[in-house]
Amino acid sequence: MKLPEQPGGDPPQRRGRPPEPICESAGLAHRTWLEPVRSRLVASGLTLDDLVSRSGYSKARLSELLRGKGYYPGWEITYSVVRALEIPVGPLLRLWKAAAVEADKNTAWIRSRIRDVRTDVVEEPPVAHLGLTQAMWRPYTAYAQVFLQSEPRARQAVGETFDILWLTWDQATASPDTPRHAWQLLRSTVLSRTPRRPAGHPDLRAAAFCTTAQAEAGDLGERLARIDIHARFFDAIARLPADQMDITVLRYLCGIAPGAIPGIVGLSPAITHTLDHHARGALNELFPDTDPQE
Repeated sequence: MKLPEQPGGDPPQRRGRPPEPICESAGLAHRTWLEPVRSRLVASGLTLDDLVSRSGYSKARLSELLRGKGYYPGWEITYSVVRALEIPVGPLLRLWKAAAVEADKNTAWIRSRIRDVRTDVVEEPPVAHLGLTQAMWRPYTAYAQVFLQSEPRARQAVGETFDILWLTWDQATASPDTPRHAWQLLRSTVLSRTPRRPAGHPDLRAAAFCTTAQAEAGDLGERLARIDIHARFFDAIARLPADQMDITVLRYLCGIAPGAIPGIVGLSPAITHTLDHHARGALNELFPDTDPQE
């Protein structure tokens, strides 16, 4: 099923009004898959009436689904929209399941809704997407775990990042630098799940418990003193500008070799070196006796 094209190969033009905004009640995981679906609908040029004829569902139900309104949608209606818009099923299904858990749906409900739909489609991600996933999975996970603390939570955030990237691969490859686009998506996904301090920056203080110096402290008093120092130091890292924070976390908290970091964050070696220099300078002014690699 082909989406409508314009003469001369131009992108489809929107023939109907855009969907109404997503409801405030829609959870974070729900929005994660809903936003790419809505973007795909807008880009396709299809109207809601077109979607009705292709999906077999009423305009009212489709409108609720696209707004994230009311009860969390079952997989059957979601799948009908996914197929109508020619969206990859695999990554969307994984994101749908994560959002169902967020919506307090139990395992039996999720499995029964999936069983109701026959999905015989075998999909493979774009080769470049697969290569990026294989190359970046470990450093992305290390970065995510610094903020989220739990390895399962970190893996989930990274998995969702690559699923979103697959769903929006056209946008990623149209960007000036695909690795940079992917990194910014990873950062956004991780930080959206990270607790925030009152000032609005990420809360990195829990990472103070995982430092080498903390582990080697001899007595309880020394350990408590070091926790306090490192908690304030890590809070200062979280206050750095985003790129400086990323490079500091990757190099000093994840232990990634400096030469590998430019390829991970999608910046040139010169820019990465400059950002690292500025970050270390700012931290040394605040904590002259603290080594970030501890």
